[in-house]
Amino acid sequence: MKIITKFPASGKVNFYSEVRQKVNEQFHNRGLGINANSLMWMKTSIFLSLFIILYLSILLSGLNWIYLAPLTLALGVTCAFIGFNVCHDAIHGAFSANKKVNKLLGMIFHLLGASPYVWNITHNVVHHTYTNIPGHDEDIEIAPGLIRICNEDELKSHQRFQQWYAFPLYGLASISWVLRKDYKKFFQKNIGARENIHPKIEYFNLFFYKFLYYFLFIVLPILVTDLAWWQVLTGFVLLHIAQGITMGLVFQLAHVVEGTAFPVPNQSGNMEEAWAEHQMHTTANFAADSPLAAFFLGGLNRQIEHHLFPKVCHIHYGWISVIVKKTALEYGIPYHENATFSSALASHYRMLKKMGSPAV
Repeated sequence: MKIITKFPASGKVNFYSEVRQKVNEQFHNRGLGINANSLMWMKTSIFLSLFIILYLSILLSGLNWIYLAPLTLALGVTCAFIGFNVCHDAIHGAFSANKKVNKLLGMIFHLLGASPYVWNITHNVVHHTYTNIPGHDEDIEIAPGLIRICNEDELKSHQRFQQWYAFPLYGLASISWVLRKDYKKFFQKNIGARENIHPKIEYFNLFFYKFLYYFLFIVLPILVTDLAWWQVLTGFVLLHIAQGITMGLVFQLAHVVEGTAFPVPNQSGNMEEAWAEHQMHTTANFAADSPLAAFFLGGLNRQIEHHLFPKVCHIHYGWISVIVKKTALEYGIPYHENATFSSALASHYRMLKKMGSPAV
């Protein structure tokens, strides 16, 4: 049985309480709510409309497979953007003050091939609590045995090449999620140190919605289109390669870059840093000043603010980040960031190369 990891009750001069107070004051002064605004609803409408248009075009247009291939890749990327912008906020309870709206939008996750129930456990509960803690945060276990990202992982000879083969592997992350990951996480005894006990209805939901997804994205195209079954399966794989690469790169650039820490508890299960400071040591932003990144990535490029304020809609992270960064620097707490997507990608590459080296 794993020892429950615990964080100290307070951190450096109450950094977290001060940054929360400043952010709350700004919400009040600006007359804003913490949930979605009109821009957020506009983004949601755009991405969901694009999803429907692409899906129906692939299913009903009768186009040759040469033209369907780019549409399929575009659908895969769109699915990732919906996950980033809509489902992620909704499952965190940040999209709307109405729990029913959050649940409805969170259900869209099923149309991306993933279980919102399992995601809530692995991401909201475990990852957000035990960020980057080896043996607890399974979100950082990219491909165990293939990719090494911290000193606690056993170094294997083939990992000296991981900075090259990791990126193609990210393309398999989505299809693994659809066909394997959710089932594995659901039925394993523990996720991190959390014991897996599920309501009976969730056993039905897992299989019902998975098979609904397989029907919509494999069976129905075979029945409706003139494509051969192997062409449909090829399209299914292409969709998930596009979706997987988009998701994999964005997720890794927030936690597996130079400067982020992978701290471990002591023998009693106690962490050295308080929870908020722990988040600052283990999380990084990238392309925070890019309007395109802000629009498409659903606040995941401002991961620091998301980890400190997971119940706040990401549409507000721009001005929140100014407060968080200023307060962190005042207290001598690290604020990791890469100015651009490409610089974060380069940092991730160097991190992989370093962790695959016997010198580490």
